[in-house]
Amino acid sequence: MPVLADTPASPTPKPVSTTALAPLLQSIDVEVAFPDLSFERMVFLTHAGDGTDRLFLALQPGRIMVFPNQSEVSRAEVFLDIRDRVNDRGNEEGLLGLAFDPEFADNGHFYVYYSASNPRRSVLSRFSASEGQADPDSELVVLEVPQPYSNHNGGAIHFGADGYLYAALGDGGSAGDPLGNGQDPGTLLGSILRIDPATASSYGNYSVPDDNPFLGVSGFRDEIWAFGFRNPWRFSFDRETGDLWAGDVGQRGYEEIDLVKRGLNYGWNVMEGFHCYPPSVSSCEQDGLEPPLAEYPLTSGNCSVTGGYVYRGSRVPSLRGAYLYGDFCSGRIWGLVYDGQEVSDNRLLLDSSLRISSFGEDEAGELYILSFDRKIYRLR
Repeated sequence: MPVLADTPASPTPKPVSTTALAPLLQSIDVEVAFPDLSFERMVFLTHAGDGTDRLFLALQPGRIMVFPNQSEVSRAEVFLDIRDRVNDRGNEEGLLGLAFDPEFADNGHFYVYYSASNPRRSVLSRFSASEGQADPDSELVVLEVPQPYSNHNGGAIHFGADGYLYAALGDGGSAGDPLGNGQDPGTLLGSILRIDPATASSYGNYSVPDDNPFLGVSGFRDEIWAFGFRNPWRFSFDRETGDLWAGDVGQRGYEEIDLVKRGLNYGWNVMEGFHCYPPSVSSCEQDGLEPPLAEYPLTSGNCSVTGGYVYRGSRVPSLRGAYLYGDFCSGRIWGLVYDGQEVSDNRLLLDSSLRISSFGEDEAGELYILSFDRKIYRLR
C-alpha cells in the first residue's frame, strides 16, 4: 500500500504552487470501472502489452489477478499466486510491483517485486507464463536487497522505452532516514535502479547498461539511475516522451512530485520537497540537489502521495498531456502540466473520498484508480 508519512505535519507550509494557470485542465469525476469486481488491498494495475486487452491486478498479500478489460466483467482469474513466499505482515510490505517484459507475447516473461522475510528483504524476480497462466515454480530471483525496517520499500517496477528495467527502492524505513541511505549512493536503498534483466553477469541474474550514470564510479552502486529518495512508492513513464515521473512520499511536511533524470540527486534527507529537513534546520547545503517539480503540504487530511501517469488516453481530452497524481488519505487528485521548462499548471481536479493506493494504465493509455474501498475507478 502507499507508504504513509511517519509523523503528521505540524508546521504551516506554503500552498501548492500554481503558476500561470493554463486552460488545459478541467475538473473531473470518476466512476466504478468494473462494478462486479471487488478486491482487498489492490496495489497495482497494468497490461501485458500483448494486444489481448487484458488487465492484471496485483494484490498486496501475493496474488495477481487477470480479467478482460470490459466493464461488464463479472469475475477475475488467478494469474499468479505466491502468497507462500510473500511477507505482508508490515503495512508497507507484500507484493508491491509488477512489470511485463516488452517481449512478453513471445517469451512469456514478467517481473514482480515483493517483500520476503528471514531475513527481511525486497526481492525482484522473473516468472514465466504460457497459455495465459503463470507458473509459480518458474521463479528466477534477479535481485535481492536487504531491508533494515518494514516500511519505505518502494516497489514500483517498469520497463523503459530503452528496454531496461527500472525499480524504485525507499530509504530502508524508520523515520527521518536514520541510516543515511538517501544520501549514500553506496547502497541501493533510496534510489531508482536501471538494470538489464535479460543478461546474466558478474552482478547475478542481470547486467548493468553501459550508459548508467555511475558505472565504475568509486563509492556508487553501478545499478543506480538516480538517488536521494525517501520512498518513491509509484513512478511511471510518459508513453509518448519517455519522461520518468515519480511521487516521493514525505516525512513531516510535504509530498513531492519529481521528474527523474539520469544521475541526479533528489535531496532526501537534506531536503523534503523544496524545504530543508528537518524543519528545525534554518538552512542547508542544496548545491547538487535536484528540487521537485511540485509539492503539496501534509495538511487537511493529506498523508501520502500516490504517483500517477501522464494521461495519454482519449476519454478525457482536456487532460491529455497532464500528469495526474493523488493522495492516499484525502482522496484528492491533482493535474500537473509541464512544458519542458516549467510547471504551467498544477491544480486540484477532484476532492474524493477514495483511498488511492495506485493508478493504473491500460494498453490504450486510459487511466484507472485503485482504492482501498475494494473498487477500481476510471476517469470520466
